[in-house]
Amino acid sequence: MQLRTKISSIFIGLTSLFLTGIFILIYFVSKTYTESEFYLRLSQRATIAAQAYLEGDELNIDIYDDIRIRHLHTLPNEKEVIYPVDAERKVAFGALDKNLPDRFYEKIFNNEYAELKQDNYYYTGLLYHDNQGDFIVVLSATDLYGFGKLDNLRNTLIVAFFISIVFIFILGRYFAQQALSPISKIIKEVNLIRAENLSLRLDSTNGKDELAQLAITFNNMLDRLQLSFDLQNNFINNASHELRNPLTAILGQTEIALNKERSKEHYHAILENIDREASRLDFLVNGLLKLAQTDFESKGFLIEPIRLDEMILSIKNNLDVAIPNNKIELDFEELPDSEDAITHMGSESLLNVALGNILENACKFSNNKKVVVKIVSDADFILLTIKDLGVGIPEDELKSIYEPFFRASNVRDIKGFGFGLPLAYRIIKMHSGNIRVISQIDKGTFVKIRLPNKNTHSL
Repeated sequence: MQLRTKISSIFIGLTSLFLTGIFILIYFVSKTYTESEFYLRLSQRATIAAQAYLEGDELNIDIYDDIRIRHLHTLPNEKEVIYPVDAERKVAFGALDKNLPDRFYEKIFNNEYAELKQDNYYYTGLLYHDNQGDFIVVLSATDLYGFGKLDNLRNTLIVAFFISIVFIFILGRYFAQQALSPISKIIKEVNLIRAENLSLRLDSTNGKDELAQLAITFNNMLDRLQLSFDLQNNFINNASHELRNPLTAILGQTEIALNKERSKEHYHAILENIDREASRLDFLVNGLLKLAQTDFESKGFLIEPIRLDEMILSIKNNLDVAIPNNKIELDFEELPDSEDAITHMGSESLLNVALGNILENACKFSNNKKVVVKIVSDADFILLTIKDLGVGIPEDELKSIYEPFFRASNVRDIKGFGFGLPLAYRIIKMHSGNIRVISQIDKGTFVKIRLPNKNTHSL
């Protein structure tokens, strides 16, 4: 079912229920008023009838007939019955109309007035007090005029209901189409967007309604997709270029070696070149594999408790072997007393790679100047800061430091491939943490890493 039809059907259904309730209320209010008005007329005629028949010696009959003819026309099927009541307030045996229920007469004795509707007849009874005694006056008639008015009102409401439904259906379809036309426009525009024209955007300048917000949200998603596509294209181009260089060098050295017989020393030099390029290629492939590994969901990793102070010490020991002249200083003076406060639940191998890359970069790009590593903690998070006195990163290039293969313009002469920080960024994000880099040219770089501790669910 189309959304337009669904909205129209719901609108018609709700409106039908509303109109049905309103029309039923109108009908029953009119019916109640009509019956109340007719009962009033019956009671007035019953009173005058009692006065005419029971006080005939006191009332001028001519005057009564004049009132009756001029003001109180005879009602359809009108019938008047008067029952004398003895001293014990009992009616003569067998005198009462047996077609009327006993409760009707009981109500007359108790309240001196009663009303009753039976079939199409309306009955009014009253207890009349006279100097000759008490009498029960029962007057009955049919309200043909009232029945006609109610039948006409009922038929009018039924016709009005169906005519209203037809108009509501037409208007509902029209307004549903008008309301959904922006959605149809959005669908047409979205269907035009392909991978080759991701720069297209939806029109969201028509206001601040929900559809405008939907268009803005979709445009934001397209911005992220376009950025991802651009990053992916740049990554593939850079990766292809970086992989091609060592492969080309290895193939070139191999071709030279096989071209003709050469001396032992020459072969040895060629093998050294091949070994160097193969090591470079191995490093690139391992880096690419690690980047690809971080694209998997975190539930695929082995989650275990990790004390960050112990991990930093382990990384420091490894760097002391790889970079003997490093000047890494560990500031653990503000470590909390609770072990859980500096324990993170995550993948030890991946987190070791991330922090190791950041510390190695700090040493490499500061030319082994002092690097200060500090760990502090609060109730829910561990804060790890790494500060170096290196060359820094240009301010306009900070936004690109998490892209694979990106290298700042002032460190192109330093050996590297641009894997370390992007890989660390992904790993830290996977561990529900965040990383922030603050840097100034020739003044150094300050890295802040925030990870949830064991008191907080991290992954």
